[in-house]
Amino acid sequence: MKFSLSWLKSHLETEADTKTIAETLTSIGLEVEDVTDHAARLAPFTVAYVVEAKQHPNADKLRVCIVDTGHEKLQVVCGAPNARTGMKGVFAASGTTIPGTGLLLKKSMIRGQESNGMLCSEREMGLSDEHDGIIELPADTPLGKPFASVLGLDDPLFELSVTPNRGDCLGVIGIARDLAAKGLGRLRTPAIEVIPGRFKSPIDVRLEFPTGKEDACPLFVGRYIRNVKNGPSPAWMQNRLRSVGLRPISALVDVTNFLTIDLNRPVHVFDADKVKGGHLWLRLGCGGRNFRALNGKDYTLDDEMTAIGDDTGVLSLAGVMGGESSGCSDATTNVFVEIALFDPKRTATTGRKLSLDSDARHRFERGVDAAFAPSGMEAATRLILDLCGGEPSEMVMAGTEPAWRRSIAFRQSRVCALGGLDVPEAETRRLLAALGFEANGSGESRSVVPPSWRNDIQGEADIVEEVLRLKGFDAIPAVSLRRATAEPEPALDLGQRRVRLARRVLAARGLNEAVTWSFMPSGKAALFGDVSDALRVANPISADLDVMRPSILPNLLAAVARNRARGAPSIALFEVGPQYEDDTPKGQHPMASGVRAGAALPRHWQGKARTVDALDAKADAFALIQALGLPTASLNVTADAPGWYHPGRSGCVKLGASVVARFGELHPHVTTAFDLDVPVAGFELFLDALPQPKERAGRARPLLKASDFQAVERDFAFVLDRKVNADAVVRAARTADRALITDVQIFDLYEGEGLEPGKKSLAISVRLEPQDRTLTEAEIEAVAKKVVEAVQKATGGTLRA
Repeated sequence: MKFSLSWLKSHLETEADTKTIAETLTSIGLEVEDVTDHAARLAPFTVAYVVEAKQHPNADKLRVCIVDTGHEKLQVVCGAPNARTGMKGVFAASGTTIPGTGLLLKKSMIRGQESNGMLCSEREMGLSDEHDGIIELPADTPLGKPFASVLGLDDPLFELSVTPNRGDCLGVIGIARDLAAKGLGRLRTPAIEVIPGRFKSPIDVRLEFPTGKEDACPLFVGRYIRNVKNGPSPAWMQNRLRSVGLRPISALVDVTNFLTIDLNRPVHVFDADKVKGGHLWLRLGCGGRNFRALNGKDYTLDDEMTAIGDDTGVLSLAGVMGGESSGCSDATTNVFVEIALFDPKRTATTGRKLSLDSDARHRFERGVDAAFAPSGMEAATRLILDLCGGEPSEMVMAGTEPAWRRSIAFRQSRVCALGGLDVPEAETRRLLAALGFEANGSGESRSVVPPSWRNDIQGEADIVEEVLRLKGFDAIPAVSLRRATAEPEPALDLGQRRVRLARRVLAARGLNEAVTWSFMPSGKAALFGDVSDALRVANPISADLDVMRPSILPNLLAAVARNRARGAPSIALFEVGPQYEDDTPKGQHPMASGVRAGAALPRHWQGKARTVDALDAKADAFALIQALGLPTASLNVTADAPGWYHPGRSGCVKLGASVVARFGELHPHVTTAFDLDVPVAGFELFLDALPQPKERAGRARPLLKASDFQAVERDFAFVLDRKVNADAVVRAARTADRALITDVQIFDLYEGEGLEPGKKSLAISVRLEPQDRTLTEAEIEAVAKKVVEAVQKATGGTLRA
């Protein structure tokens, strides 16, 4: 939001300087991003008179001008086609830097003629892109006067960052109201004259919305004005529009832009002679129709966009932009003025779908004053009559003013309870009244009615915030928080600590962390299970990011593909973040996922190269599980990984019936879909599936149980059916004697000669660690017998002879 100091003072009677106004605006929540002083930047540029302009003797497109600056006469070589004797323009002397181009002027010879300075165009002055000729000033402009003051550019220009909830401050009147409430001056309430209509409007308005969608445009106010004369707007209006970066076009168009900035009231003007059929309709359901906007671009509407049209078709996109076919020109003599209320959500959706932005859309999607439409029409009518003449009709009103009055229960004590500042009741009443709030009742509890322009006030806390920001956030005393205990509570909970630890563990294993979108293309998501409608994004930031990710792996695979395309031979990536099962809180799972692609071992003279496989992914998953505090001995691995993993080269890690992790090589059809021509192994660890650790009596680490007695290792070889999982053998052996057996490792697998078909030999090493004595041979044999019996019972295997 931009406005000049003089524009602000047209609504605020104040003696405050620029610095004070800027500081006050920021203190009440209207952050000042910049204050620009054009007067200082344009100080070297003055009004000059062209005494003589004649053809350059050595160039067809150049003219040699004698310029009177008010102090001296200088010769200037100029290439503008409108440079002529008797005109007044903007002069820059040698040594001046041109704002629009950055050129430093120097005294020079141009085709044999001396040139001292420059006559400037609007683009060279940084005012617009216009550069077809130099700036022409009125003949009565004082010679030698600073150019900035001539165009009214000597005003400081404020630029505010207005938050989306403060749509009322997208007009200068709203900013002045807040400053007056703060005590920085007196608000000048605009006197809006009621202008009687002299005839019935020949154009009426029809709201043709289906039942239940009348909120698309609850109120439309129109007025026909005949016999207007369109032309340039007056200098004061042009100067104000230029000061905020708007290009003056014509009186009718400039009135609409002026009211939008001044009173925060978007206005549109139709050339009434271009409206066919004697009426305007507003409706939905115009899907497929084409519309050429005032910016000269064509747009295709859908059925949910609010359109305004006549018998010929769509004339305007409600709340966003008018149409070229009904726009005003210098030949316009009859106009139909529109002021309406449009649904903020529908307006915002329309603009985003069409990538079409405008000052009107910016205000409608934040909400405009629901009660100001008739008064806004009176203000627009008065300006048009003053600038263009004409005769107004009676107002045309379709729909009704929406019910905006809402009573909010307010307790005076909540100001201190929520804001920490004790404000007297009388002061609270005064501040709220200055903002336009209506307070009913007295004492502790009363009702407050927000004004029609404050759509953001919905509850008691909002009213408290209004009091605090005007009283001053700096006035809130700093109070230290009381500690509930003598020692501070941990800043991070277990889940947050596990996320940090997971990142460190995976990085230590040689994987690089990636941070990818939580969205992904639906086509790629379908490779990782069914994508429910709940995961589809209603308003995606990009057409190819239309669903929430059901798995992190697809985004990691896309990153691998991008790196492979740039010549990276082997890639190892991980990401710790959420993946989504549905749109409920329980459907969001914190995950630690990773992929390895290409070579697990590079080429080396000591050994052969090896590509990644399922065991690499399993090692990553188990290392992470162990680091997070879950004993791997209590886990079992099953071969029922989902379909995006390679069957027979993947598995699920389970704790009881709960899936803790998945790992394995990715299915060839998945890697092909990502244009990957190398094996890829991945893992997915469900951080929320890990059980909470048991509470310890104290914070000290548990006692280290190191045995003073000799450990014993015994080897066993079992003949098993080929289908028996090795994990079943290990688990059976480990449970044979939990007190003595501390570790079981597989060290050999054999299939072939000497074994029956369908059989295999699996050799394991069992480690015994006694805590209270050295084991005797008999005790060792007894444990060995238990191991054999446990394996036979669990797997049907026999001890190999």
